[in-house]
Amino acid sequence: MTVRLVEAGEVTLWSEATGDPAAPPLLLISGGNLTAKAWPQEFVDRLAAGGHRVIRYDHRDTGRSTRRDFFQHPYGFDELVADALAILDGWQVPAAHVVGMSLGHTIGQLLALDAPERLLSLTVMLGGALDVDFDADIERAVKGEPPTGALPLPTARFLEMLELMREPAEGAEALLERRVAKWRLLNGEGVPFDADEFRRRELLAVAHAGTFEEPVVHHLIPQPPVARAAALGRVRTPVLAIQAMCDPAAPPPHARHLAGLIPGARVAEIPGMGHALPLAVHEPLAAAICAHARAAGT
Repeated sequence: MTVRLVEAGEVTLWSEATGDPAAPPLLLISGGNLTAKAWPQEFVDRLAAGGHRVIRYDHRDTGRSTRRDFFQHPYGFDELVADALAILDGWQVPAAHVVGMSLGHTIGQLLALDAPERLLSLTVMLGGALDVDFDADIERAVKGEPPTGALPLPTARFLEMLELMREPAEGAEALLERRVAKWRLLNGEGVPFDADEFRRRELLAVAHAGTFEEPVVHHLIPQPPVARAAALGRVRTPVLAIQAMCDPAAPPPHARHLAGLIPGARVAEIPGMGHALPLAVHEPLAAAICAHARAAGT
């Protein structure tokens, strides 16, 4: 593994590459308020063994990247997209296979619209199309109102997770156990949850970031205008939309809805998977990503 600090405008982004430097590059974009370590090392190693040089990075305001007061230095998705491009530039990568989850799901779509020449392929998971207003959907779910369209709202487990994260926790042990409890709720109902696995993973994330406190800054970022979804019909990047079948945030058929907006996009379903990356889903998930990248070529 090789670590590199990348300048992105006024911030510095921490990044790391794993695998053969001569292999096709694959950029991982993590979820909101999460660091590069949200991609488990075991999963990164599978992708590298599948024939890729895997690059992951800490979003601004997370991990070892620059952290600043959001209200003094506000930003939105334009800056997050620029950060991803800065990482590619920092590693001298003209174009890469890009994989985004949750917040990275949205960043990936915007990259396909705004910088298609930098993408060899795109895989997205654990999120929704640009025409889905998740903030409004969460509000409707909290109020017990029905969805406004055909797509389901976030589930009760997701709302329980949001409530859990509002509860006070004092001290390292309490903060750690709250983080583990969060992943228990997000893990889904179809895959066994191993608390020790996530406890170990969270301790690695804490050691990386230097704190048990989890950032919340990305919740302050306004979503891209839903009108941008109309441009998805012009995307020519090979796209794979992965549907975690037990995702409490973006349940089925969110992936099929996105695929319906992008010409030629395909869907891969991962049974039992929730809004998390437990060891149990690594093999089928990595296989789907690597197969998509191979089909797209270099």
